[in-house]
Amino acid sequence: MDIEKKRKEILFSREDIQRKVEELGRQITKDYQGKKLLVVSLLKGSFIFTADLVREIKIPTKIEFMATSSYGHSTESSGKVQILYDIKGDIEGYDILIADDIADTGITMKYVINYLKSKNPKSIKSCVLLDKPSRRKVELKADYVGFTIPDKFIVGYGLNYGDYYRNVPYVFSFVD
Repeated sequence: MDIEKKRKEILFSREDIQRKVEELGRQITKDYQGKKLLVVSLLKGSFIFTADLVREIKIPTKIEFMATSSYGHSTESSGKVQILYDIKGDIEGYDILIADDIADTGITMKYVINYLKSKNPKSIKSCVLLDKPSRRKVELKADYVGFTIPDKFIVGYGLNYGDYYRNVPYVFSFVD
């Protein structure tokens, strides 16, 4: 069946997302007051979320990017994480906040947390727009969560389907 002919069910509107990102930004601003904050965005999926989030953080914030891969073009995680693009520079002494679009199996976030711990930051926390705890394969609880969702394949607001739909300003799922 042609994907374009499937019906879309909007789970979170542009306005829902905006309100939640503003709320997360206020909480992060409060929690990191007086700290040396470095936000690490996990590409590609989190680039839109991270851009919106850091604009809502009202304290000095440094931003870095990492690209990892565990999905490829599949809708299922391979379970093996590769770092395709690493952060630049020294993170020792920084309070790290890893921003990602979704915590699904938890494998990627857990891997990145352990990897960054080896670089001696002061602290590491995670922030995800979407949390899908029913799919966890490792123990992981994100520190900041926008929305908790059921086990559905979702698209939009940075999340892709075959490298498309990242630019859609809301989160949706395809319905048969």
